[in-house]
Amino acid sequence: MKTTQRPYVSLVIPVFNEAENLAELHRELVDALEKSSRAFEVIFIDDGSADSSWTVLRSLQQKDGRIKLIRLRRNFGQTAALAAGFDYARSEIIISLDADLQNDPKDIPSLIRKIEEGYDIVNGWRRKRKDKFLSRRVPSIIANQLISRLTRVRLHDYGCTLKAFRSEVIKNVKLYGELHRFIPAIASQLGVRIAEVEVSHRPRKHGKSKYSLFRITKVILDMLTVKFLLSYSTRPLQIFGLLGLGSGLLGFIISLWLSYQRLALKISVANRPLLLLGVLLIVIGIQFITLGLLAEIMVRAYHESSGKTIYVIREVIDSETEGGASITP
Repeated sequence: MKTTQRPYVSLVIPVFNEAENLAELHRELVDALEKSSRAFEVIFIDDGSADSSWTVLRSLQQKDGRIKLIRLRRNFGQTAALAAGFDYARSEIIISLDADLQNDPKDIPSLIRKIEEGYDIVNGWRRKRKDKFLSRRVPSIIANQLISRLTRVRLHDYGCTLKAFRSEVIKNVKLYGELHRFIPAIASQLGVRIAEVEVSHRPRKHGKSKYSLFRITKVILDMLTVKFLLSYSTRPLQIFGLLGLGSGLLGFIISLWLSYQRLALKISVANRPLLLLGVLLIVIGIQFITLGLLAEIMVRAYHESSGKTIYVIREVIDSETEGGASITP
């Protein structure tokens, strides 16, 4: 089946060793989207699969012209695969989901409707997860609580890949490392409207889960990265300077007390570890402040040389615009 119609919805699906699931996933996607009467495209990103996933994808693409295939040279990870799909998507609404059949394509129309209500991002909430309780669900609950508190974006399920985005929003979000699960939090600095929709979650039929408990450490480190990006990316001196002033002040107080003991009380301080600690804290404080100043210079150089602003405009209303309409950059 061939089509040249510009799609209204793009489905972005990373694939890593999911050959047994792809044909069934395609059938379910076509059934769900054709019933909604919306033009769509399906973008599969083969993230360095070692099985026959690429062969299956090529076969599906030859039968359905709405399928677009992207093959990465090696396994770059889910974040990189999603970023590639977002870059090549052509539609107004972009939806991401997993290829393991645990996301139900029947939930896609409800996400689209929510976007059409005026939201910019719609996050899926797997309220009744079909995963192991201790190894998957408990760490996920803890991580979701921590992320919500740190980013102040209250969502129940950051780890759900099934999400819907407005194209102009997701294409302005730069993804690195393992930041795909933090997209709503990162996009929140753009002033977006975020909604959450309860979606189905099914047990895995074929293949093996790519999740391991080792990923918890990555989530924690990425959480700190996101917190820094949201709070201090344009004012790094405020965090490094605060650490520097705290360290330097504590070192100064220690040194002042030791000076009083030496000069007024005639107590020897030469062999006391506290003296070394005071000097060390002062030096660390100076280094933190210097690091903050260098970071400020780098941030300004980045924004000025790249032409990137520290704000994102949703629309402009001008008296000269015909009929008072808004202009979207």
